[in-house]
Amino acid sequence: MTELKSNFARCLALAGLWGGLGAAPLRAADQPQWGERFTRNMVSEEKGLPESFDPKTGRNVKWVVELGTQTHSTPVVSGGRVLIGTNNGRSRNPRNKGDRGVLMCFDENDGRFCWELLVPKRGPTVFWDWPNAGICSPATVEGRRVYIVSNRGEVMALDLDGLSNGNDGPFQDEARHAFPAGEEPPPLSETDADILWLFDYTKECGVRQHDSAHASILVEGPFLYVNTSNGVDDNHVHISAPEAPSLIVLDKMTGRLVARDNEHIGPRIFHSTWSSPALGEANGRKAILFCGGDGVVYAFEPLPWSLQEGQPVMTPSNASSTNGVANLNRIWRFDGDPTGPKENVHQYNSNRKVSPSNIKSMPVFHDGWVYVTMGGDLWWGKNEVWLKCFAPQGQGDISTSGLRWSYPLEKHSMSTPAVRDGLVFVADCGRRIHCVDARSGTACWTHDTRDEMWASPYVADGKVYVGTRKGEFLVFAASREKKLLFSVDLDGPISATTVAANGVLYVTTQTHLYALQQKP
Repeated sequence: MTELKSNFARCLALAGLWGGLGAAPLRAADQPQWGERFTRNMVSEEKGLPESFDPKTGRNVKWVVELGTQTHSTPVVSGGRVLIGTNNGRSRNPRNKGDRGVLMCFDENDGRFCWELLVPKRGPTVFWDWPNAGICSPATVEGRRVYIVSNRGEVMALDLDGLSNGNDGPFQDEARHAFPAGEEPPPLSETDADILWLFDYTKECGVRQHDSAHASILVEGPFLYVNTSNGVDDNHVHISAPEAPSLIVLDKMTGRLVARDNEHIGPRIFHSTWSSPALGEANGRKAILFCGGDGVVYAFEPLPWSLQEGQPVMTPSNASSTNGVANLNRIWRFDGDPTGPKENVHQYNSNRKVSPSNIKSMPVFHDGWVYVTMGGDLWWGKNEVWLKCFAPQGQGDISTSGLRWSYPLEKHSMSTPAVRDGLVFVADCGRRIHCVDARSGTACWTHDTRDEMWASPYVADGKVYVGTRKGEFLVFAASREKKLLFSVDLDGPISATTVAANGVLYVTTQTHLYALQQKP
């Protein structure tokens, strides 16, 4: 079996999708990060979203724009701009030819194209940066800064206004960066991205990313918490960088590396490290929640910081350090598959009965409990997979003491849970949507779809929205009784999370971004 048999997008399928229902729109807020702020819950407080829409007639369609030919990133909305990663399959500029990673920026009001970040492919083989996958990571926006992980494993800070207000920051070589070595770069224009700083974690931390980079950056005070996509080699039987970090922390103003995990996760990674970190608080104690490529959920103490003159600044840490880089202090670990193999894990490749577990979704912290999907890898591991719920309390190994319940899913799940009003909504690759009681872990209802789901259900306005790999788009009532409210077949597969912001719903297929708004 080879990964060449499958489109790369499989790795990015942590995403969620939804469409909304309602009457006159009520503005809530921007959506500057993938999922609910810090907790990563796939929910929104938006109201008055459209109940249905029709791309053919334009009913409830505010605007629609073309993307590349493959889009696996989730849109974010902030500061009047909509940002989304895609590929260069339909270049907006004749000078920009060839396979690239692309981050596009559009005007929130009318979909006008503002600027784009172009990133050449990287090697040495396709298993570092899968063909036509583009930029798969969702952006994170804070103020007028955009934080993104490129397809090359580069953490970047960008100017939300692009080069329209000049070339800011210490990084000044945007033209050279946008084109492969050996190609003469043309002059920059106002529709190019403005890179403020760049940190290459494959170079600086020795990471061997697999297939591509996928990370949604978590901003906490003056820090950026970033998973590194460290993974297996081309043959899927060896970890080329066993001592490389799985989680790093950067200074958000300069891109300087300030901390890393010290858990030595590398040798136990079964596929890669595509789960992004979250932030939770239990018993008055904050914790950075992170799912390693070994299928274990870790909690780390956040690095200390304080406010000085209204701005967050770093304060001295008591964490141990190596060469001036702090080691994150672990609080606890939760292994949802304690009987799964832990050593020599790659001997179980393609074993559908026995294998380690891994986690592609994000952990969700809600009402004092953590919800996460985990189990055998879709392409290389066992078919057994679960939705786990545990209490993030205590120290050390809480795999037994913390577990509250375990709910079986079908095949693998890349779905980040949506938890709202005592219910958990989750999707899987067994073509099934699940509604589960959040406290007991018992099923309320399930629904079979026509194809597998790499996307997550998204809850807003009393509705649940989810899309499939056949482009089947479904809307349910967010209730204990199954009520299918709307369905439509869109123009292609769905990998991205659909987002609601400021009264508008954003639905993404592989090739188009739809901005939907309830019309009179």
